[in-house]
Formats: sequence, C-alpha cells, structure tokens
Amino acid sequence: MGRALQAGLNKFDGMGLQLFSDDDLYALHCATLNVLKHTGVKVISKEAQEILSAGGATVDPMSMMVKIPPFMVEDAIRSAPSSVLLAGRNPKNDYLVEGKRVGFLNFGEGLKIIDPVTREYRSTNKQDVANTARFCDAMDQTVVYNRAVGADEMPGVVQSLHNAEAIFPNISKHVFIGGSTAKNFRRIIDMAAAIVGGRDKLRERPIYSTIVCPTSPLQLTPECCDNIIEAARAGVTVTILSMAMAGATSTVTLAGTLVTHNAEVLSGIVLHQLTAKGAPVIYGSSTTMMDLKYTTAPVGCPELGMINAAVAKLAQYYLLPSWVAGG
Repeated sequence: MGRALQAGLNKFDGMGLQLFSDDDLYALHCATLNVLKHTGVKVISKEAQEILSAGGATVDPMSMMVKIPPFMVEDAIRSAPSSVLLAGRNPKNDYLVEGKRVGFLNFGEGLKIIDPVTREYRSTNKQDVANTARFCDAMDQTVVYNRAVGADEMPGVVQSLHNAEAIFPNISKHVFIGGSTAKNFRRIIDMAAAIVGGRDKLRERPIYSTIVCPTSPLQLTPECCDNIIEAARAGVTVTILSMAMAGATSTVTLAGTLVTHNAEVLSGIVLHQLTAKGAPVIYGSSTTMMDLKYTTAPVGCPELGMINAAVAKLAQYYLLPSWVAGG
C-alpha cells in the first residue's frame, strides 16, 4: 500500500505552502455557510431535492434553489471519512489518501494527441485510452490512474463504457473514470465488481472511483446528482470536483471564487452523506481563472496553483481527503 511523503507539516523537516491561518480558514468556512444558507444551490434533480429536504434543507420547487443550513453542512463534514483506500487491482498498488500525504496522478482528459508513430496531430481513440493506462501503470511516480484521453471515435452517450473497457485490462492501479450518466456509472461498477468478484468484494477492495463536477455558479445538474447518489449507495468513492473559473463562472477575485468553489463541493458532500452516512468521498478541484484576453481557461496559470493550494488547505481543515489540479 502506497503511503507517500507528507507536505506542509508544522515542523522543521517538512515542506509546504502555508496560505492561511486558522482564522482565515474559519472565515472562508463561515462565508461558505452564509452562501449555502441564504443564496443556496440550484439542484436540478427531484430525488436530490427530496433527500436534501428530508435532511433539513429548504427547497423551492419552482426555482429549484435549495438552501442548506449550517448544521447540515457540518454534520456532513464530520460523517465523511478522513481517509479513503484507493485499492489497486494488484494489492501492492493500493494507495491510502489521508492527512497531508501527497501522491501524484496524470491529468485528464486530453482531446488530441501527437501520434507517437506518424507524428500526426489527431483526435484520441480507444487504443490511446488503453495505451495511456499501460504507460501510467508502468510509472512508479503515478499512484493511481485518471482516464487520460477518451475513445472519441465512439458515440458520446456510451463513450465512458468504452473508456472503462479499454482501461481495466491494462491497469493494475486504482482507476478513476467518469460515468457521465447514472446508467453508464452502474455498468462501470458492474465491470469493476466482475473483476474483484462481486459488489460486496468491490466495497472491500474498491479498485474503481468516479468523478462528478458541479456546474458553476452553484448548480448540481441531474447527472451530477444521480452519480453522487449512486456512488454513495454503492460505496464507490466519488470525487466532487468544482471547475469554477474566476472572472467567468465565479467572481473575479480568487477569494470569492474559493467561496463559490467551496459551496459547490460541500453541497455535493451534503447530498452524498445524506444518501449514505460515512460513504467515501474526496474533495476535488480543477478551479482556475478565465483569461479575459483570450477567453480560455488556462490550467497552467499561477492562479490555478494558488487556488488549488488553498483548496488542499481547506480540505485539511475539514479533515477530508483532497484531489487538486497541479499548476
């Protein structure tokens, strides 16, 4: 089982970036609670609305705005596990996400590649999905695999199933694959369960996790809600990952964007924990800024690194495992 080095320890032999004091983190938390209580989140799922309402949230069925009181948020933070096992198909590649330990994985999802043989710049295909899985499987520094590219020659509605079919036979590490729809997600769970010997065994040896993204600003779409609920019920880890863009889908200030980001992720965690208390969840971020000159979302900009260092610190404050984009 991989247990990587720790970063940002409060002692002299550690290494890290200290962005906030405890008072700063508490201020960000309080600002987020204020947003969730008074502004709320648009939840475009009847089932999710019912789950949140039963937990104590106020639901406006016309606007689909759900206002979440502070006690619900803090109960969800407390019930979510502080460590998550990301089991590998080969047990030697098990990885435990906990505390301040830092591991690295590949980014996703690339849409085009330079063909390694022909040097042609082209769209990715199913064989590329398999090849990138095998490549990352061979890299000691990559502790888990996130689907790096997509099978773009396949119909979009079932592309995630083809991605899974290409990845599972070519990886001995833990796998993250988005399921797009709840129907596809259930089928991918069935694939992973078939590998380990059934759904009960998958709970014991979770070789697969999924990812969902709230839609900024402050929305949980039907697909996002369905997959959060399905993951909680199946005991499959879900990374709830906001992709807010400062100056576009959130405020232009990084502090304001961080509050928006936090509200989106925590609203998803509330829904998740109300569905199945104690189910495994990871606090995620690929939040960045909008380049207002070129209208692009640069993932290599300094702001992304700053925001995601801040997100990691927030997740530590909540005692939650985190997944963030690099800078």
